[in-house]
Amino acid sequence: MDVALGGTFDPVHDGHRKLFERAFERGDVTVGLTSDELAPKTRHVDRYVRSFEERKRDLEAELRAIAEEFDREFQVRKLEEPTGIATEPQFDALVVSPETRDGGQRINEIREQRGHDPLEIIVVDHVEAEDGNIISSTRIVEGEIDEHGNLTPERDGRKPQE
Repeated sequence: MDVALGGTFDPVHDGHRKLFERAFERGDVTVGLTSDELAPKTRHVDRYVRSFEERKRDLEAELRAIAEEFDREFQVRKLEEPTGIATEPQFDALVVSPETRDGGQRINEIREQRGHDPLEIIVVDHVEAEDGNIISSTRIVEGEIDEHGNLTPERDGRKPQE
């Protein structure tokens, strides 16, 4: 089975890892990584996003470890538009988070218009940080939590270690 998913992945965190693991459980994976031009347009907040090349390097390192665990293949491709690679006929499934489910349905509409079979849409729930809120790249960049959802020392009342 050929599985697609996409995103900005800056930085990669445990919520992303859950998406990747679910995708690799199903088959070989192609990850669409937003281009430098597209990345700011797909964010729901205004913040700096690292370059495509930096994000791709880190993403491939994460994917390599998970792919090996599942004995699967993967590739990372540049996304130039939000519906990206998933409208291509070779894919069987699309892994999404709850907030991108509607995008998956839009992709299936485009696939139908092009005469392609619809994708199985696999929704993976968010991963919560230790404070009960979801782990997000924005929260990590803002220093609230680390990539695993642990509160940073400043946020949970502890003093940073010197």
